[in-house]
Amino acid sequence: MENQPSVLTQRYEIGQLLGQGTFAKVYFARSITTNQSVAIKVIDKEKVLRVGMMNQIKREISVMRIAGHPHIVQLYEVMATKTKIYFIMEYCKGGELFNKVAKGRLKEDVARKYFIQLINAVDFCHSRGVYHRDIKPENLLLDEIENLKVSDFGLSALAESKRQDGLLHTTCGTPVYVAPEVINRKGYDGAAADIWSCGVVLFVLLAGYLPFHDSNLMEMYRKIGKAEFKCPSWFPLEIRKLLSKMLEPNPIARISMSKIKESSWFRKGLISKQKSPETEIKDPASSTSCQDSSMMTEEKQELIQPSNLNAFDIISFSAGFDLSGLFDDYSQKREARFTSRQPASVIISTLEETARQLRLKVKKKDEGVLKMEGLKEGRKGILSIDAEIFQVTPTFHLVELKKSNGDTMEYQQIMKQDMRPALQDIVWVWQGEQQQPASQLQQESEQEQQQQPQQQP
Repeated sequence: MENQPSVLTQRYEIGQLLGQGTFAKVYFARSITTNQSVAIKVIDKEKVLRVGMMNQIKREISVMRIAGHPHIVQLYEVMATKTKIYFIMEYCKGGELFNKVAKGRLKEDVARKYFIQLINAVDFCHSRGVYHRDIKPENLLLDEIENLKVSDFGLSALAESKRQDGLLHTTCGTPVYVAPEVINRKGYDGAAADIWSCGVVLFVLLAGYLPFHDSNLMEMYRKIGKAEFKCPSWFPLEIRKLLSKMLEPNPIARISMSKIKESSWFRKGLISKQKSPETEIKDPASSTSCQDSSMMTEEKQELIQPSNLNAFDIISFSAGFDLSGLFDDYSQKREARFTSRQPASVIISTLEETARQLRLKVKKKDEGVLKMEGLKEGRKGILSIDAEIFQVTPTFHLVELKKSNGDTMEYQQIMKQDMRPALQDIVWVWQGEQQQPASQLQQESEQEQQQQPQQQP
């Protein structure tokens, strides 16, 4: 492990190299606190800046934060030093789906399982305004129980990337999986282009080879442009029909995600599928043990003690190590932090009162942690927010609010509209927001005094 620390911020023990590219290396690692396996992508900041790819890194982070789904590789956190950027991600023990296909075509039921998981993940991305643009078996990973995980959002695009014509214009992706309209460079709909790529993946899973392939690149592009492919004899009629609609060269006439899910071949997999709830994967650094209780009384408050921060914790929360400020315009964060000069007891009681006002049930977790849960199930289960209190000094605390379950958009909405205004009396400053200079505060104070009516003696 050349020039690579064996332990990162006393939280992750870094192990063997899993793979590497031009700008990054991916290592296997283990969380020291929970012993959970993770993958750490180490990006050379200097190389990225030199070739002007920082926006691509920002986009990849923001997309992975938005796209929290059981079949998308989870981004747990991002850290940085002066020379490196670290992605702490879910570790997929099963490797690339490509390695399975390279051994030969898959059985129909197995291919259908992966296809259903792929469509659900990509459809979720589209619902969040995210278009992957490089869907292929090499970017589809498998976890330890053989579930598919979409990865590598480095070429993805957000809905706001569209021009005035409502289309994307950047030609990217892997040629054999790319839709004809992307090759033609006349602008394309990101969702329709992803559906084409999913169709190529389905063909590869069932056939064991590519639908469009030719040693002559121009001939291959011609075949893609006309959707000139032939299904093997063993393909059932249902699959042939579905593929002809997904690999439709006219993007306007191409089948939609909702119609794919309504197709008879897709629905067969849902009928035979075992019923198991799809829940978001928790942060490996978060605690998994919690003790349910009803609304906490004042006596129970005393049991919650704030955690102490050591030097490494403070460094990891600092602006130099936390990249959140770089991505405010792009990301949908799952955590928020603020500092407070109030005692821990006041912070806890305010959090509890806020939870009651928002009709959230309060539970007690480990020391220094409150868990607030919604009463109704949302799009991705019941919304759950953990509030952890850290004692920096006896009179100074840092509070972290983190979504531990549920929908990210729902969490963002409740934080912006309800939680932040309700906590304003105990907040000194939210992380990422600058304090007003003392001179400005003094000026405002003087202005307020001047505006107040003077009392008559």
